[in-house]
Amino acid sequence: MTAAHRVSAGLVVVLLVGWASYAQAVGSRLWATGGVTNINGAAGGGITTWAVLNGYASDTESTVNVAVSSAQVDDFGVETVSIGFNWANRLAVTVAQNRLSVRPLDTTIRQQTIGLKLRLAGEALYDRFGQYSAGMQYTHNADFGIPALLGARDSGGIDFYLAASKVFLAAVADRNVIVNATLRATRANQLGLLGFGSARDDDYALVGEFSAGVFLDRRWLLGAEYRQKPDNLEAVAEDDWKTLYLVYAPSRLLAFTLAYVDLGRIAGFDDQDGYFLSLQSGF
Repeated sequence: MTAAHRVSAGLVVVLLVGWASYAQAVGSRLWATGGVTNINGAAGGGITTWAVLNGYASDTESTVNVAVSSAQVDDFGVETVSIGFNWANRLAVTVAQNRLSVRPLDTTIRQQTIGLKLRLAGEALYDRFGQYSAGMQYTHNADFGIPALLGARDSGGIDFYLAASKVFLAAVADRNVIVNATLRATRANQLGLLGFGSARDDDYALVGEFSAGVFLDRRWLLGAEYRQKPDNLEAVAEDDWKTLYLVYAPSRLLAFTLAYVDLGRIAGFDDQDGYFLSLQSGF
């Protein structure tokens, strides 16, 4: 068993312990308004970041979320384990580790991301104009050999973003709808899995992330995401990412996500599409 798999197994144990502690407080905000955990460990969809903070903490509570996920496309797989702390629905601190499997080369690339997200104003459900948050993420690529060969300049980098989220009550067929938009400044190539910047383009790029979902009821959320990407590396093109997702949240403690993902071209390999699965727990 690899170190990454041991970490994954450990987090699964934590999830089960959390389930056994169901009677303990897990936050009091409205069901499913905390989003799920994205590939970088922040609250959002599978690939986008939302303005909401991980979990269901109100302004008098604190919560912890843990999550494991797997994204599998034609030539690549990404396993992610993450943990997030939400203090008083004001500040979220997240840590995530990604492990990218490059099947044609029989190799792996690991990276770690530490994130901070601060709720600036508003509340996604109750405020007329929604919720607004600012955040930053520091990512370090621990296996820089392949990114360097492709022309990446740095093994680490910092992203900055502003995010807005709003829940509209009874907006579509008497169902609640959540919409999200994020503006991100980044130098990351494939979220940092292929390093940061290049000799050709080492400037920050402004890119958008957009998502919308319909609450089929309080347990089920159906939606779509779109994430723009910079295209820094001359050797390989980078496409925008898209998903269609379904979230099942049987309680505030657990959330399951299944998504179809279309990642376009990655490191010269075309038409990378497949699925994303995640399990999240909070306590």
